[in-house]
Amino acid sequence: MSYIIAGLGNPGAEYENTRHNAGRIILDAIRKEYSSEEFQPNKKLNALTAEAKIGKEKVMLVAPDNFMNNSGKSLASIVKTKSVKIQSGEKKISIKAADDLLVIYDDFQLSIGRMKISYNKSSGGHNGLESVIKSVKTEAFPRLRIGTAVAKKSGDAKVPHGEDVIEKFILGKFKDEEMKELKKVAKKAVEVVQVWVKEGRERATNLANTE
Repeated sequence: MSYIIAGLGNPGAEYENTRHNAGRIILDAIRKEYSSEEFQPNKKLNALTAEAKIGKEKVMLVAPDNFMNNSGKSLASIVKTKSVKIQSGEKKISIKAADDLLVIYDDFQLSIGRMKISYNKSSGGHNGLESVIKSVKTEAFPRLRIGTAVAKKSGDAKVPHGEDVIEKFILGKFKDEEMKELKKVAKKAVEVVQVWVKEGRERATNLANTE
């Protein structure tokens, strides 16, 4: 596969349409647009996977089934490390396939209806993303952050505070009106992914980060 797109979340019917599963929801929208397959269990990866095609490029869609905190385990074996020689010397460095991996996940510090692409950053406390970083051994890969926070009248995010409050919030289900907003975001995400594959992450970042 030329590209890998992973949508983070928790497996199981009880977690469907929860805020923490926004990555999986967006991934499914991408599947419906670019793949003729349904997601199928992949025992080797412990994930649901589907093959897609964007333009001429092959894409593997991956929804880890390890629960959020262990999401990276499903990606460790398919995001490879390769060694190359530096000039004519014997010293070697490790190069990751970071540009070929896009991770989609929920961000409760962004309002519903917004998305952002970032890369070369820490997990920001997101356990699923932290698991991916540890598994693929780099922060360099791009990630598409999907807003899940309630918006204030000003449009800013109403960010929950406190561990218990945050956990209750992210595991709560989207309201009907919020799901409508998420569907709008999904349409844009489908376009962003196409631009990422065909034109590169800089152009995709400009599109995703434009209000």
